[in-house]
Amino acid sequence: MFTGIIEELGRLVRTDRGVESARLYIEARTVLEDVRLGDSIAVNGVCLTVAEFGTGRFVADVMAETLRRTNLGELRPGDRVNLERALRLGERLGGHLVSGHVDGVGTIVGRDARGIAQVFRIRAPETVLRYVIEKGSVAVDGISLTVVDLDAESFRVSIIPHTAAMTTLGFKQVGDRVNLEADMIAKYVERMLGAHRETNSRLDVGFLARHGFL
Repeated sequence: MFTGIIEELGRLVRTDRGVESARLYIEARTVLEDVRLGDSIAVNGVCLTVAEFGTGRFVADVMAETLRRTNLGELRPGDRVNLERALRLGERLGGHLVSGHVDGVGTIVGRDARGIAQVFRIRAPETVLRYVIEKGSVAVDGISLTVVDLDAESFRVSIIPHTAAMTTLGFKQVGDRVNLEADMIAKYVERMLGAHRETNSRLDVGFLARHGFL
C-alpha cells in the first residue's frame, strides 16, 4: 500500500526485455535507505518487487500483464520515474490510499500555467473515469492528486511547483501517457452496491458485516 507522495525521482538505467516480460534496472537513493529483497516500491505508480539491489540501484521484474496495463513498457534508458516505498503502519497518510495496481493508461491532452500552478487535462478510459469525482483523489503516475473537474472523456488536475520539481509531471508534455489508478474506496462501494441490487437486500450495517466490510 502507498500514499501517492513521491519520495524521489529515480532513473531507468537499463531494460532487459524478454518475450513477454522485462527486467528494469533503476537508479535511486532515498528508497534504498532501508531496502530488503522482496520489498515493494512503486515505480510510476506500479507496485514492483525488489528482486536485486546494490549501491545506488535496484532491479525489478515486470510481467506481461503489467506491461500491457501500464506505461512501464514504454520507458527507455535515461527516463526519470516516480518512486515511493510502501507505507508503514503508523506513518502519516499525506495523500490517499494507493494500491499500486494501475487501472489504465491516460494521455495528457492539455497543460496550462495558472499562476504558480500547472493544470493538466488527462484523457482517461471509461474504466477509470467511472470512479473519478470532482475534488476526489486520483493517482497519476503514482502521484496523489485532487481532481479539479471532469467531463465525459477527461479530467483535470493541478500541481504546485514543489510537485513539479519532485515528480515526472514537471516535465511531462501534451501527448505523454501516464498511469492512472482510481480511488479504491469508489471501487469497493460499486461492488457493494452491485451485490445489494442483486440480492435486493438493504445496504445497512448487517449487510456490510455479512460481506466482510466490518
